[in-house]
Amino acid sequence: MNIKFLSHLFCFIILMLALPTQVSGQNDWYTEGDFKPSQRIRITLHNSLNIDRKDCPVAITRDGFPVKKLHEMWVTVVDPSLPPKAKPTDEELSFVGGHGIREESNGHQVFYQLDDLDKDGVWDELFFQTDIKANQSKVMYIYFGFSGRGWNPFGTYATIGSYCRHQIAWWESENIGWKLWFPTSVDMYGKRKPHLISQVMCIGNLCGYSGIPKVNWEYGSDIMRVSNSFGAGGIGLLEFPDKPDSVSLPRFTPFEGTKISEANFNEDQITDTRYAFEVIVNGPLRSTIRVKTMNWNSGNGFYELTQDYTSYTRQNYSTCKVKYSRFMPHHNGVSFACGIRANENEKENHIEKGIVIRMGEELAADPDDDLGLRSHKVDFVGTALVVKDKYNPEYRKIKSFAENHIFKIDVTPDLSFEYLIAGAWSEGVVYNTPELFKAYVKKTAQEYNHPVTIAYQVPEVKK
Repeated sequence: MNIKFLSHLFCFIILMLALPTQVSGQNDWYTEGDFKPSQRIRITLHNSLNIDRKDCPVAITRDGFPVKKLHEMWVTVVDPSLPPKAKPTDEELSFVGGHGIREESNGHQVFYQLDDLDKDGVWDELFFQTDIKANQSKVMYIYFGFSGRGWNPFGTYATIGSYCRHQIAWWESENIGWKLWFPTSVDMYGKRKPHLISQVMCIGNLCGYSGIPKVNWEYGSDIMRVSNSFGAGGIGLLEFPDKPDSVSLPRFTPFEGTKISEANFNEDQITDTRYAFEVIVNGPLRSTIRVKTMNWNSGNGFYELTQDYTSYTRQNYSTCKVKYSRFMPHHNGVSFACGIRANENEKENHIEKGIVIRMGEELAADPDDDLGLRSHKVDFVGTALVVKDKYNPEYRKIKSFAENHIFKIDVTPDLSFEYLIAGAWSEGVVYNTPELFKAYVKKTAQEYNHPVTIAYQVPEVKK
């Protein structure tokens, strides 16, 4: 045991002693091999909805957590309701090596992330996922003490790559993925079997459309046509209250000689809108891409913003947090907007408060292939957009930019808002019919609007 390790241990013990604590018995304390922690915090998660939640995201913020000084290797999140892991066989140990989980008692550890979201070197959120029954209050424990065991298989991934000579951001879960060929309008990618493929697609520069020779059919396909629309999700501004069909988008700016209908990319990186991508979090449970939009001159205002897109393990949705850092309209009455492309067949569009769902068949075809050999008709592709009720979203159907569903959102005091996008298709393994996808989106919207609440007890010390 080295000096640095002893120093960390001493600081942690001093911190725990400084907090209010209660002494607890030993009968229900978690153990794993020779890991027998003596400090823990009991947390209670409450589901206020009358529906069961599966793989429910739980984010514990540093500001609200009693213990501020943490390290990834000093935290173990335990669900006491899960069966403990049995003693591993010799074959299992030979595969996982010294970092494999040993025999457990009093519950099972769940994977977690200790994420630094603002990149200052200090954790901001402790994140994990759990199942919780309708109207249930569920007890879990966070144990403290160094443990070097526990592999974390990835259920999400995020990457930035040069894809056909073009820098793109890509984030995904096992069944669905999203990428930014156009920097503020999202492309959607469907998988035929659950796996992560963004790094393979980028490294190999593999065309993302079905029917390509020598590309694994199970990888799936691009299933969302974007062109000049909002695609599977995007942001804009409503700068003219008296023109409800007018919307401003960062990649369509009023440069002389450029037709908006043709300007799918901006003029240049100096005089026009520019973008930068950053991987903020990369698995195992969630992955986040940050998009910075800078120097956006709409002709009626000047704006800069960031968007944090996050994918979640075993979920077909991505959340997006939008934050404007510069918001300088030339006149009053400007509103936020977010949207998705509409289906030309009105019967394939479902609209309700805070929710729009686009469904129907889609032609997964490469628009740049002049031979027409890369077409594949998909029976069902679904995309959805959800805005939280607290923003009082106002639905609009706009004809401009290839027809889109959008929500108008009043400008908030902190210049931020959030929305959620979701997707599925008939060739995937989950939510692969309009009925299943619609039910999933409506359930997800309820959960998105009513996150679980978290209550902490004082830290406990084992006697």
